[in-house]
Amino acid sequence: MTAYAIAHLQEAEPHPDIAEYIERIPDTFSPFGGQFLVHAAAHEVKEGSWPGHVVIIGFPGIDDARRWWDSPAYRQIAPLRSRHIASDIIFVAGVSADYDPSGTAQAIRDSLE
Repeated sequence: MTAYAIAHLQEAEPHPDIAEYIERIPDTFSPFGGQFLVHAAAHEVKEGSWPGHVVIIGFPGIDDARRWWDSPAYRQIAPLRSRHIASDIIFVAGVSADYDPSGTAQAIRDSLE
C-alpha cells in the first residue's frame, strides 16, 4: 500500500547547504521507489494556518519509506536540511482503493454508547 513522507518546512534563509540537499535528495529515495509528489509548489490554506512549505514523497509502502529515512545515503545529507530549516516530518500509509470510511464512522458511534 502506498505510503507518504510528508514534510512541513518552515521558512528559512537561502543557504548553500539547502541547495545541495535539494540536489542530492532524489538519488537517496529512488532506490526505495520514492518520488516527489509535491515539491516547490505553492499551497492554498483553507482552514487554520500553514506557514512555510509542503513536501510529499510517495513510496510503494511504509517499510520503503522507513528504509529510505534510515539509509546511510539519506542520513548523510539530512543535516544539510535540518541545520537550516525547522520542520515537522511524518510517514503515513495510504488507504486501499476500496477503502470505505463508514467503518471508522461506526467505530466512533460505537464509542459514544
